Amino acid sequence: MSDAEVLIVGAGPAGLTAATYLARFRRRVLVADGGQSRACWIPVSHNMPGFPQGITGDAILRRMTEQAVEYGAVIEAGRVDALARDGGDFVARLNGREMRTRAVLLATGVTDHHPDLPGVERAIERSLVRICPICDGYEAIDKAVAVIGTDEKGAREAAFLRTYSDRVALIHIGRPEDLACGDELERLGIELIRAPIDNVRLEADRVTALSWGGTFRSFDLVYSALGTSPNAGLAEGLGARTGEDGRLFVDAHQQTTTPGLYAAGDVVRGLNQIAVASAEAAVAATDIHNRLRQADGLIVPPKAGRPEHRA
Repeated sequence: MSDAEVLIVGAGPAGLTAATYLARFRRRVLVADGGQSRACWIPVSHNMPGFPQGITGDAILRRMTEQAVEYGAVIEAGRVDALARDGGDFVARLNGREMRTRAVLLATGVTDHHPDLPGVERAIERSLVRICPICDGYEAIDKAVAVIGTDEKGAREAAFLRTYSDRVALIHIGRPEDLACGDELERLGIELIRAPIDNVRLEADRVTALSWGGTFRSFDLVYSALGTSPNAGLAEGLGARTGEDGRLFVDAHQQTTTPGLYAAGDVVRGLNQIAVASAEAAVAATDIHNRLRQADGLIVPPKAGRPEHRA
């Protein structure tokens, strides 16, 4: 496929959901798969709707890929390294060639800032290190839990985890002045451990930390609260608006402030969840299809004085 009506950048849950919808709308859709989705880090998801026994991230992506391809979506490995407007269309550079498309959906996600610890990727696969308490906090019930953070984001995440355990600690590896809520942590029953990252160890089935004061602690698991970086560079190059956190602003139909450029999933300001990403992608795909129908004169316009309603 040299050109496509719709280009989707990113082959995670948001991108693959949009691909299925658009393909079933009989649109020529190309998905640029730039590499491993953040979802592939999920050892087992227990809050994915329809899978009460849990499902791995790899299995989620495999099923969603098969579904999109079944209806005619084309998935191509490679990164879109340039995106520009050309009249009412977009021109993207993918794998050394230029392609024209009528609409673009960015499902580029975010990049996690993992703690700088030897073996951290393997520890994530084993659920010893975790990145989303909303996803799997339930599995931490009554366990000894630590949160690694550099600022008050770590404190907020530790407070959230008190929902599940009364044995929660914050390992603060940042500057002392970046954490000014010590009294609140004590009130919530959260132990504060000030330690450099070099004093944190990932062992076979435990996480250990040695504080500046020489106190030794051991935990069943640790959450990283070191933040993320949104992958919004393509949108910013087209003047799309982002917030202070670098995520994209979108309207009720997932369109960015750049007409014809949509976004869904973690790159959008909101909740980093597969169910949310898929819902946003469905909304975006439907609006893209209807806008293209409108541009082609294939809709019945609303009567004067009545608000437009989109299917």
